[in-house]
Amino acid sequence: MAKTIIVSNRLPIRIEKVDGKKVYKTSEGGLATGLGSIYKEGNNIWIGWPGISLTQEEEEEVEKELIDRNMRPVFLTEHDVEEFYLGFSNQTLWPAFHYFIHHMRFKDEEWEAYYNANRKFADAISKWLEPDDIIWVHDYQLMLVPNMLRKQFPNVTIGFFQHIPFPSYEVFRMIPWRKKLLNGVLGADYIGFHTYDDMRHFLSSCHRLAGYSYERNQILVKNRLVEADSLPMGIDYDKYLESATSQLAKAKEISYRDSLGKQELILSMDRLDYSKGIPGRLKAFSRFLEKYPEYQGRVSLFLIVVPSRDQVASYKALKEKVEFLVGHVNGKYGTINYVPVHFYYRSFPLDDLSAFYRMCKIAMITPKRDGMNLVCKEFIASRENEDGVLILSEMAGASKELSDAILVNPNDENEMVEAIKRALEMPLAEQKRRMKIMQGTVKKYTIFQWVDLFMNNLKDLKERQQSMATKRLDDDLKASITKQFKKAKNPIIFLDYDGTLMPFHENPDECDPDAELSQILHQLAVKAKLVVISGRKAATLEEWLDEFNIDLIAEHGIKTKRAGAKWEVNGDLQDDGWKKEARDILEFYIQRTPGSFLEEKEHTLVWHYRKVEKGLGDLRSSELSSHLKHFMTNKGLDVIEGDHVVEVKPSVINKGKAAIERLKGEKTDFIMAFGDDRTDEDTFEALPKDALTVKVGSGFSYAKFAVENNEEVRALLQDFVNE
Repeated sequence: MAKTIIVSNRLPIRIEKVDGKKVYKTSEGGLATGLGSIYKEGNNIWIGWPGISLTQEEEEEVEKELIDRNMRPVFLTEHDVEEFYLGFSNQTLWPAFHYFIHHMRFKDEEWEAYYNANRKFADAISKWLEPDDIIWVHDYQLMLVPNMLRKQFPNVTIGFFQHIPFPSYEVFRMIPWRKKLLNGVLGADYIGFHTYDDMRHFLSSCHRLAGYSYERNQILVKNRLVEADSLPMGIDYDKYLESATSQLAKAKEISYRDSLGKQELILSMDRLDYSKGIPGRLKAFSRFLEKYPEYQGRVSLFLIVVPSRDQVASYKALKEKVEFLVGHVNGKYGTINYVPVHFYYRSFPLDDLSAFYRMCKIAMITPKRDGMNLVCKEFIASRENEDGVLILSEMAGASKELSDAILVNPNDENEMVEAIKRALEMPLAEQKRRMKIMQGTVKKYTIFQWVDLFMNNLKDLKERQQSMATKRLDDDLKASITKQFKKAKNPIIFLDYDGTLMPFHENPDECDPDAELSQILHQLAVKAKLVVISGRKAATLEEWLDEFNIDLIAEHGIKTKRAGAKWEVNGDLQDDGWKKEARDILEFYIQRTPGSFLEEKEHTLVWHYRKVEKGLGDLRSSELSSHLKHFMTNKGLDVIEGDHVVEVKPSVINKGKAAIERLKGEKTDFIMAFGDDRTDEDTFEALPKDALTVKVGSGFSYAKFAVENNEEVRALLQDFVNE
């Protein structure tokens, strides 16, 4: 029976040795909580590192124990952990993805360890993988795993989720192994990020560094449709609410309150990491006490820092800096009865955390950069009385959902100082208004909804992939379709022109119909309604094809002409004011790209690069597409990458809409369409389900069938007219 295989660097349990005996400790993390609903069901499994290096004999013992818990181990040596995890993962990828480029380092031996560790994970998955299984790989430590599996199992279903930010192209390009990392992730079918910005950065890097074009959030990777998406992760809302309202949490709150005194408490809780902005928060709090001395003795910062990677030099230095700043603030403002900063360098169990969330009416979560940050959501869920204030960094992924927090730039010390004052002085009614809205959001989008949404989207994408896998049009099918055509009383055929009826030519103006095509069109127009639907100019189509008594649709549907009638312009067109800005961009790329040229149609602009040196043309087309998509945002335009062309056109127009419009009022008993590029997919997708659609060339398509080239199209059309 098919199963789901969850894969992460760490298992949801860790093994520690206490007095020589192995102790299994359960993780309290949000991911372990949410995915517990999957891996504990049926024969599903979770694959990961158990957190300790063991002898071979111990490994065999641990594997048996973990199998009973629906887990499978990947055993890493101390060298693996040092070079792969502490090295490449956390001193190359982590700082790059969080924009701390001065912390980045590039070591070949660490990259090699990263590759080998990913290979170990892929091999472990392969060991337990069966047909129809679903694999869900998590996070930046395992970016190569999806493609390693794809090469071995081409049809397997793979999801990947990135839990930390994805950086802009300008930062990501600094990594020497950037293309290998991108191709590694693109081995997945469905790729998730916490925010739209992260997804956009990923797509831009895929386009500009790996050469893959994309439409909206979809990428075609070696004839396989891949989709990127933004899915913000939630928490187990009920778990935190129930814990915060428990008698134990309330008793601990009273106990802690008695010890701490009557000061208003501001909660600050983070893992030890330079991305969390802890020193900046301490400096802002110190500045607050200096600027508003009336709050000295009345407000304390309740600072919890959870140990993490403190054997890494940069983290050791950070810990020392935090300790110095805590000492500085307490030394400067503290008294016998007043401690400005209560500092704890350790983790706490949930009961204690719930007490902290209750007694601190303000939470100050101000990372320099964070993929999501679940602490702020836990704080919100724990506010039983719907009061309290959240001060949240704009740079945290959660800020996109929690706009009713006091949002601050963590690099602006003055803004953070004023945010503290504003939070302390916020009226209760305003606190409740904001908190109620945020609680509604956090309650609605829980960890369980996140898991279900990801898995359902992954399955839906796989179904779409399968539906887009075109069937080769063999001789038997051709004979069957020919028979259907000859039986039809009112057939209609939609025909793309370039690449479908005629081969491509270096000079686009030299593609007028040859003698063979002219004969086919003359004969076919007698037996069926023919509609040539092309991106070509109206004047060009009319010059070449008007003699055949067929319908013409030009510029993807901007202009239409029934046989023997005059041209009509699509009524949905907007003003062409965009063309000057787009033309300036295109002209800039023409100057930089010898052999390229601009074709200007009445309502579209086309950049041709068929004559450009291959490597340069591919590079410039990627740059141009990204440039246009950025500047043409919200202008109602599509940027389309075709065969050696990049085209800008109004998005209200496409071949699919034009084809449906042409079918209105027709009582046809046979519909067929041929096309070769991205623009023809709109036609295939829009036509009725019983239409016979044919993709010319390779690749995934909405078309039902595929032929190799325009010669096969002509041969089939010739069969239609043969007696």
